[in-house]
Amino acid sequence: MDKDFSISEKIENPEVAAVFNSYPERIRTKLLILRQLILDTAASIEVVGEIEETLKWGEPSYLTPKTKSGSTIRIAWKESQEKQYSMYFKCTANLVPAFREKYPDLFRFGGNRSIDFNIEDTLPMNELKQCIILALTYHLNKKLETTARWKMAENVT
Repeated sequence: MDKDFSISEKIENPEVAAVFNSYPERIRTKLLILRQLILDTAASIEVVGEIEETLKWGEPSYLTPKTKSGSTIRIAWKESQEKQYSMYFKCTANLVPAFREKYPDLFRFGGNRSIDFNIEDTLPMNELKQCIILALTYHLNKKLETTARWKMAENVT
């Protein structure tokens, strides 16, 4: 993890804050790291605009309502898989297949809808940031070939 990385953003939506507070501390810490990475990444991409933090399916979700540049990203933990937490993407957006093609051995995938992490995993922050960029700019790049989509993501940072 980057040394400069810190969790500094206050959660303004009380329903989202309540969901984070409902998670066990170790999981909450991991999910707050993902949250901060999403927010920091979005803030670094001018075309994304303001991020809305809300709940979808009872899970913290991140949308680009003003620019509509991106596809929703959700983060969550399920009690039934207590040592795993995940970052979810719209399964019809072909994002996870693009992630799998670029990083076949780096991430564990949940079908075409998630990147799954074990509580003990060290997060590959730079590669994960590239995946987040692809999701946050999805509606700008969805018609491009996969290689061109990744090139666009690399040029954003």
